[in-house]
Amino acid sequence: MDFIDTNVLLYGALPAGTEPEKRDIARTVLAAREVAVSVQVLQEFYTQATRRTRNDRLTHEDALAVLERLVALPVQALTTELVLAAIATCGRFRISYWDAAIIEAARALGCAVVLSEDLNDGQDYGGVRVENPFRGC
Repeated sequence: MDFIDTNVLLYGALPAGTEPEKRDIARTVLAAREVAVSVQVLQEFYTQATRRTRNDRLTHEDALAVLERLVALPVQALTTELVLAAIATCGRFRISYWDAAIIEAARALGCAVVLSEDLNDGQDYGGVRVENPFRGC
């Protein structure tokens, strides 16, 4: 099972004609792989997808419909243990707390891979490796 970062979900939810190559890749990844997310990713997705300054923003209703489908996936809850692990990872790898929380949510779900455009492609964060599915786009 792979962990999906927010950017993969955002590209997958884009309307037709908006960044078509990344949209197609995201949709292929979401359809072809067993994937998981975290509460943080769900929150970030809604916030970013409906942001008023976004030209291709989703309506509240459309974003909610996407989220209702996503909650059927394995979803890592935000726990005090996750927060403390993320803080430790933040210090160890010198990454933002939010990126560390993604890594630790993946680890908590047993995911060895995080699919993300935002973290360092190929980097191993103590047993959780990042892959950028949009490499080359």
